[in-house]
Amino acid sequence: MQQIAISLIEWQKRFATEEACIEHLYQIRWADGFTCPQCAEKHHYFINGYNLYECASCGKRTSITAGTLFHSTKIPLVKWFTAIYFVAVDKGGISAERLSQYIQVTWNTAHLMLNKLRVAMKERDAIYTLTDTIELDTAYIGGRDTGGKRGKGSTTKTSVLVACQESGEGAGFLKMQVVSSENTAEVEAFCERVVDPDAYLKVDGSPALKSLKRRYSLDSQVCSGTSSKQWLPWVHITIANLKRFLLGTFHGVSGDRLQGYLDEFCYRFNRRWWLLEIPERLLYSALCTNPVSRSALL
Repeated sequence: MQQIAISLIEWQKRFATEEACIEHLYQIRWADGFTCPQCAEKHHYFINGYNLYECASCGKRTSITAGTLFHSTKIPLVKWFTAIYFVAVDKGGISAERLSQYIQVTWNTAHLMLNKLRVAMKERDAIYTLTDTIELDTAYIGGRDTGGKRGKGSTTKTSVLVACQESGEGAGFLKMQVVSSENTAEVEAFCERVVDPDAYLKVDGSPALKSLKRRYSLDSQVCSGTSSKQWLPWVHITIANLKRFLLGTFHGVSGDRLQGYLDEFCYRFNRRWWLLEIPERLLYSALCTNPVSRSALL
């Protein structure tokens, strides 16, 4: 989906009012004119003052944000649009504290907005699978435990499966998933969801990763340290970038919240070639995402 690159100044100027935001959402959602989400009828009446569209056939009333990530929001769309821009282009990530200051909302509101946008990111990336040559490994996220263990075997770290598609001389698309441990069942479930069946996998000597040989073309090497980084260079670079991302902005991310941050990191990483297009892409993704309740994010 080709989008126009736009700077922060242009974005804020273009979407400075609620009316401008509503008009833009209308153009994205109903480019060919209003269509009733219930019966697909196009003839309708506009109820001024309530910003509602009433279907002339079935009588259903619909707002521009109904059935989307913005469903029933009390937050002004101007603030949503501004938040989307900051989330989209800041590759270091923006915390709820900073966002709350930038758009003048409470920390709880900013936190809710960020979590909802991460759902949109996750659902958009779920459309795509990784193809061709893919490096696969496990990252361990978290602090060192009291026994001083690092990586595998640490009781304080969260296991994350990382699949990175090779792309010429660099890293291609990326997928990450929190797992309870690096075991055969979770590795196979992850690959079944994110990896194309005809892909070629490169893994280390881990038994759980080598078990994928039953389903995929696969090459494994027993390696560690420098040799591991040479065999799986791009997956290790992305893991290092992820850790910097988490340490730089999101101190103390817990295991139950980690997946949302992984989804955010992957979404931006996978679109890094089109940095100034990401705000419009994320806005489109939000409109394609079903309503997300506060309770679902707890």
